[in-house]
Amino acid sequence: MDAFFAAVEQASKPSLRGKPVIVGGLGPRGVVATASYEARVHGVHSAMAMAHARRLCPNAAYLVPRFDMYRTVSERVMGLLHELSPLVEPLSLDEAFVDLDAGPCGERLRRRPPEEMPEAVRAVGEALRAGIAAATGLTASVGIASSKLLAKIGSEAAKPDGLLVTAPGTERELLGPMPVRTLWGVGPATAEQLRKAAITTVAEIVEAGEAELVRLLGKAHGTGLYTMATGHDDRPVMAGRDVKSVSVEGTFDVDLTDRARVRAEVDRLAARCVQRLRGAGRSGRTVVLKVRRYDFTTLTRSETLRAPTDDPVVVKETAARLLDAVDTTGGVRLLGVGVAGLSDYTQEDLFTHGLADGLPEQRPTDADAEAPMPSTALQPSQPSSSRRWLPGQDVRHTEHGPGWVQGSGVGRVTIRFEVPGGEPGRICTLPVDDPELDASDPMPLVPGSGERVPGSG
Repeated sequence: MDAFFAAVEQASKPSLRGKPVIVGGLGPRGVVATASYEARVHGVHSAMAMAHARRLCPNAAYLVPRFDMYRTVSERVMGLLHELSPLVEPLSLDEAFVDLDAGPCGERLRRRPPEEMPEAVRAVGEALRAGIAAATGLTASVGIASSKLLAKIGSEAAKPDGLLVTAPGTERELLGPMPVRTLWGVGPATAEQLRKAAITTVAEIVEAGEAELVRLLGKAHGTGLYTMATGHDDRPVMAGRDVKSVSVEGTFDVDLTDRARVRAEVDRLAARCVQRLRGAGRSGRTVVLKVRRYDFTTLTRSETLRAPTDDPVVVKETAARLLDAVDTTGGVRLLGVGVAGLSDYTQEDLFTHGLADGLPEQRPTDADAEAPMPSTALQPSQPSSSRRWLPGQDVRHTEHGPGWVQGSGVGRVTIRFEVPGGEPGRICTLPVDDPELDASDPMPLVPGSGERVPGSG
């Protein structure tokens, strides 16, 4: 799905169509979850500090996430995918792999003559995108290929609102000019190692050869990276998988005795673990450290956090604390870092700090304002003189009907009264403890109410 959270908000709130929308944690340590394409042209992107986003795009609508709404829309999309095949592997609320060959769609394709296959496959992708637009009013980008790796890369390359079919035999042509960071498992550290060896593109990985990759990165990582660079990925689509943890570990040819080196390796493993965690669209509460010492004794230490996280800094610092409690003076032959207690959707973790911090009040929006005021109010309490509201929250007023919060502060709350699929609504500023104003469930998204993103880029 394209800019999923922000797109849902634009489709739900007619006054936000075609305007920059940023969803995330609104506190001082909040993080951007999703930015609409109108906000991205200003340099805003996911995982950016919200404070930085405000400087880049001060006139955007800054909203807290509405996960119940996103899940409802996601279920519609996943239902369409299951009509294509029983093998659907969700990665997050807005992304999934589908094995076309395993379902009725695959049966129909196999009956096609080989020369018609490319066009038939493209028609499947176009029909899926049209179906999603009809069911949700939102746009999706689809990549179709012979492997998960190429399908994922294709969907990213097709964004927004596009389709890319990578025909068998053309994988290396697609991958060749792409930067090395395109491949799974290539983070900043690996990319820097490759850069020092004058390897910056996928084609240069292939040109360097498997032996050189193994020399630079070790056998497992080097061999795996070379395999991906040549377009090979035989991992199956796993429907209904229930992953309990994500972990990374490494064995050293020579035992590590330098404490600083051990700490550096733990940091590196923690970063790779988070990369895998985010790639799976998950977050977790428990950080696990595994240490196998020189005498083959294996120690496992863990710490459970207050809330799920996919923050690399949090995982690194927690793993480092666990390492402090382990004696490594005799030497270490293996280290591992993992995250367990997984949560279904990593995005929820992005707002833990932003919604929990005590935050300064903001003045309400002007009656003629077009975009919601960036408010940092806490969740609404029971009616009282200190009642507060979150920007983007669904509300209903006895007299004015349904709407959503634009901002609040100094004892007042500004509401835009409008409904999905309608025209931009009127704005009213009310007392925060208005007895006729209550929180409400989201109104259903009206198919076709979203604004399709033109072109690509």
